Amino acid sequence: MKLRSVLAILLTTAILLGLALTISAGMSLAQSDAPPAVSNASAATIEYTLVTGGGTGQLVFVGKGGDIDGVVNPTLTARPGDVVKITLINDDGMLHDLVIDEFNAATRQFADRGEEESITFTANQTGTFIYYCSVPGHKAAGMLGKLVVGTAAQAEASGADIVRDPSDVPAPLPAREPQTVEVDLVAEEVLGQLADGTVMTYFTFNGTVPGPMIRVRVGDTVQVNFRNASSSQFPHSLDFHAATGPGGGAVFSNLGPGEETTFSFKALNPGLFVYHCATPSVAHHIAMGMYGLILVEPEEGLPTVDREFYVMQGEVYTEEPYGTAGYVNFSHEKMLDEQPEYFVFNGAANGLTSDTHAMHANLGETVRIFFGVGGPNFISSFHVIGEIFDRVYDQASLTSPPLTDVQTTLVPAGGAAMIEFKTEVPGRYILVDHALSRAERGLMGFLYVEGEDQPDLFDGTLTHGSGH
Repeated sequence: MKLRSVLAILLTTAILLGLALTISAGMSLAQSDAPPAVSNASAATIEYTLVTGGGTGQLVFVGKGGDIDGVVNPTLTARPGDVVKITLINDDGMLHDLVIDEFNAATRQFADRGEEESITFTANQTGTFIYYCSVPGHKAAGMLGKLVVGTAAQAEASGADIVRDPSDVPAPLPAREPQTVEVDLVAEEVLGQLADGTVMTYFTFNGTVPGPMIRVRVGDTVQVNFRNASSSQFPHSLDFHAATGPGGGAVFSNLGPGEETTFSFKALNPGLFVYHCATPSVAHHIAMGMYGLILVEPEEGLPTVDREFYVMQGEVYTEEPYGTAGYVNFSHEKMLDEQPEYFVFNGAANGLTSDTHAMHANLGETVRIFFGVGGPNFISSFHVIGEIFDRVYDQASLTSPPLTDVQTTLVPAGGAAMIEFKTEVPGRYILVDHALSRAERGLMGFLYVEGEDQPDLFDGTLTHGSGH
């Protein structure tokens, strides 16, 4: 009997212990299935709505509602920890999506007009992030904007505006005898804005890319006062393609930080010539922005035009992939392999598309573009979409008869061309290299022609999504 009592007690204890373990496990499972506690009580849901095209006829996003209503590619903002919801509405019947890489957020691609889809994510990073359409060609055509998380100081890497304004052209020279013309150039290494949210160290002449345009007359003596800023980390020099003599002046001008010198040359030949830094590695210094143009007018000067613009093309080689936010570093290996991450007009990705630096002309005006290629490596197939060049001074030879009625002109690295055309239809004209994949790496500029429509020359019904 005693043995049976002990066994009964042990059996009862085991059953009770099993029940306790089952209840405990059930409570644990119930707790694990419960939603996690919100760690940031101040987090709020922020909602935005974007419409494709939005009636503009262009490949853009247009804000709908609130402060972004009607704004093209609006900048969206959020606080760290916010839950952000962005709804995309298809308004043009073309295939689109919405992607933000850093938050692994993307809609599917859809094309039915009126269809919509949303992405929702937690803004758990601070900075400036790009939202865009990933359909090939749409981002380059203009379907992208910024999401800023945190304060402006936290969010966006910013540097100096290094873009040389294309309208910054010296005035035509009056008829005169040859004279001495002084030119002041300073080699400056500048933290500059390569793209939205992206900065790099530029090598510049006088703080911009390209350096200042210089205008002299054939027979002039050019006196160059050159200084390498004391803040520079590298030696720098000058090679003028317009100069006749060893190194184009480089033998006189290779200066360490804080040094300065003066040298001169006589402008013997008319033309539009490149100048650049010639300090080894020469290609490195050019790729970082050290190039410009010098115009040597013929004795009789140039024909009168209404507008003159100064545009140069170059390449930028960075270790980081195209579009990386923050500070990016120069890649010597990519330069040697001729694999740039960016192609640029006047130093920055899409630098001539902004309100600040886009070009403007009026209907009926004659436009002249002084165009050069700093390089260091690539030839340009320069083209203005929607225009035909009335005159092209090929290879920048100003004493040869110009080519006429030209669609696209080849300009080599270290070369230039002078291009003229009359504006005959209003609208936005896009400057490109017709190796058009380069437009998707930042190589684009805008010329706006203002005036009354000319239906006898150009007429039709606006269609959506052209990107022009």
